[in-house]
Amino acid sequence: MVYTVLVCDDDQDIRNALKIYLEQEDYQVLQASHGKEAIEIIAQHEVHLILLDVMMPVLDGISTAVKIRETSNIPIIFLSAKAEDTDRVLGLKMGADDYVNKPFNPIELLARVDATLRRYARLGGLEGQALSEEKAETQYQNGGLVLDTVQKQARIDGRELTLTAIEYKILQLLITHLDQVFSSEQIYEKVWKESAFQASKTVSVHIRHLREKIEINPKEPQYIKVIYGLGYKMVTIK
Repeated sequence: MVYTVLVCDDDQDIRNALKIYLEQEDYQVLQASHGKEAIEIIAQHEVHLILLDVMMPVLDGISTAVKIRETSNIPIIFLSAKAEDTDRVLGLKMGADDYVNKPFNPIELLARVDATLRRYARLGGLEGQALSEEKAETQYQNGGLVLDTVQKQARIDGRELTLTAIEYKILQLLITHLDQVFSSEQIYEKVWKESAFQASKTVSVHIRHLREKIEINPKEPQYIKVIYGLGYKMVTIK
């Protein structure tokens, strides 16, 4: 399968360079110079991953990601010259799957693109395959929360949720292991399929974002609990 990557950056030199790198790895490449153009391209073409600059005219990367997440779970990797932790956390909170600082190493960026697409494929977003084969069940329910691993859909009290690939994987891990505590490192390694690196901060951002979607009051969560000093678990709700 040939994957299509949308490169959205207001710097034409960066777009052209990324196009060369990606096409050398057999990716099909589309280009946009700002967020509004990216959204229009997504509406017209099948896109499997977006490399999204943060600081752009017309519509910046953060606003673009928020708009995309209203209707799509396409993997998003932010590209930004802003390297502060707060910027990285904001990017992840707004729906990004990864965050790469400029100037970036092309080899590292390509590795991140490949890893993100492989994770998304294992979720079924690209290949329609179930991510986990630990259980034969295809539907899991806990209280008003339902996860269908065939349709790749999650619902809370009958309302369909729009989840990123990472959020879906975390949810699947927790709902298929009710009342089991997972450390941040364990969650990172099971979801990202990589050795844990800065796991606590990265996982906490995605957990918080997931809570905002499934909890009535994210500050007093009923589903996903933090076990201080140990990690997170999803409690059984009758």
